[in-house]
Amino acid sequence: MQELIDFFQTFKFNITTKGHIFVISGFSGVGKGTVIKELLKRNPNMYFSISYTTRAKRYNEIDGVDYHFVDKETFKKMILNDEFLEWAIVNENFYGTPKSITLSKIENNIDVILDIDVKGAIQVKSKLPNLTTLIYIIPPTGKELLNRLYKRNTENLNEIATRITTSLIEINYINAYDYIVVNDDLQKCIDEVEQIFRVQKMSSKVQLLSITASKEAE
Repeated sequence: MQELIDFFQTFKFNITTKGHIFVISGFSGVGKGTVIKELLKRNPNMYFSISYTTRAKRYNEIDGVDYHFVDKETFKKMILNDEFLEWAIVNENFYGTPKSITLSKIENNIDVILDIDVKGAIQVKSKLPNLTTLIYIIPPTGKELLNRLYKRNTENLNEIATRITTSLIEINYINAYDYIVVNDDLQKCIDEVEQIFRVQKMSSKVQLLSITASKEAE
């Protein structure tokens, strides 16, 4: 019995962690971008993944900051070279998450935030299930979301209708997400998402436990 106790005393428990992917999706106009910006301020060790796209650059966008803007031929070559963690076609334009830099960040214990739609989120989760958490942000009511879209005054009625149609389609995928957060109060929403970050980082699937035993010096 004493021999077993003495042996156990030599155990050292070592935890190795990797970075984690947090996919944040949500209805258009729900405030997802504002939530992400605040989370990045609070967590400077997190990396926000910049997607590639073939759509035209808007006047206020910066290549390499808002998106990596490429033509369709370049994007297709990247698909063939397996350079994307996920990709999709939205409104006849290609969007994709770069694979190499995302995996590099994870290996260096840096968490990555992805701002992508439901189809892309499911692709990432299927490839890296233990290292990916899906978070979907919703408004408290449809009326509130419409009010926010109207207040932005950046889309006409047809564009708003298109966004609402997309939201109605995405509702069918929400159950594939790990967490649903209601953005009724912005600060409360940010706090809740940050709490999800902490909980997931403590998961046994993220923290790899190893045990070493060494004979104590006499």
